[in-house]
Amino acid sequence: MEGSVVLLTGFIATIWITIGVYIAGKLYPNYNHKTQFCSELGAAGSPTEKLSPLINNYPLGILFCLFGWSVIEHANEALTLIAVGWLIIIHGIGTWVAGFFPMDKDPYTKTPTLNCQIHSHAGLIMLLSLLVAPLLILFSDLAIEFRIFSGVSAIVACFYLYRMAKAFKQKASLGLYQRISYWAKLIWLAALSLLLWITT
Repeated sequence: MEGSVVLLTGFIATIWITIGVYIAGKLYPNYNHKTQFCSELGAAGSPTEKLSPLINNYPLGILFCLFGWSVIEHANEALTLIAVGWLIIIHGIGTWVAGFFPMDKDPYTKTPTLNCQIHSHAGLIMLLSLLVAPLLILFSDLAIEFRIFSGVSAIVACFYLYRMAKAFKQKASLGLYQRISYWAKLIWLAALSLLLWITT
């Protein structure tokens, strides 16, 4: 019973980050979810520099790692699900690292600090881990409907990641596109969590 309940941590993580980002944004004067990165909530010198990782990165890292491990435990030796579980754990570790090493307050700085460089590399690992995971599900034995949903989630995430990259150059709506891209993967994670919990 305990093991099956832990499978819900993927679903809980999606709800947690949504609420956590909203709360941190409310406590950051004039913060704009449409034009600013989520990471700016914990950026060096920001009003929520200390709070954001405490309510977001650190507990989320635990939830991601717990969910990843529960996926491995319930994989029944299916190599695809085991790989997906490890990718989710890697995402959780990246979440911790990104929280511990804040980005610079100005995302457009031409000489990023070492902390910002570490943060950016952790963010890249986070991005790739939750992008590869749903693609691997395409080769799993899970229901065909969920495999199709996984493929669509990855396509949506990639499309809005591309839009975010363009918006970054134009300095417009990058926060909106980042959120759509990331939440497409988080919704996939929540769906996987519920699917495994229901079928366990």
